[in-house]
Amino acid sequence: MKVQGRCHCGQVRYEAEVDPDRVQMCHCTDCQMLTGSAYRVSVRAPAESFRLLQGTLKTYIKTADSGAKRAHSFCPECGTPVHACAVENPQAYSLRVGCLAQRVQLPPKKQMWCRSSLSWSESLAGIPKIDHQ
Repeated sequence: MKVQGRCHCGQVRYEAEVDPDRVQMCHCTDCQMLTGSAYRVSVRAPAESFRLLQGTLKTYIKTADSGAKRAHSFCPECGTPVHACAVENPQAYSLRVGCLAQRVQLPPKKQMWCRSSLSWSESLAGIPKIDHQ
């Protein structure tokens, strides 16, 4: 599936090919911190399909508890996270689903690091809903 993405301010735009069956949610504490939310939703895009169409990304190198390093890229203007990948010679990019125009068509198929999940994020059904602010 071809997807188009952009940051919040529009300075960064990109496109890629993704497999909708590879969308996943990560509940690890690093993802909670890096998103400022309860989890991160991402989808893998092969490196050869990712094209940065506009703008320049800023990168932060995160070191996991295992010692593995990952490059997290974001818009230098508005801070919108765009993707993460291996620091050297990335084979794929982990695109942030919330930035993709096709996000409604990309529901998560798998959850990981569930031992770190916030219990209140598991079911939102009982929380009152408001259609707009």
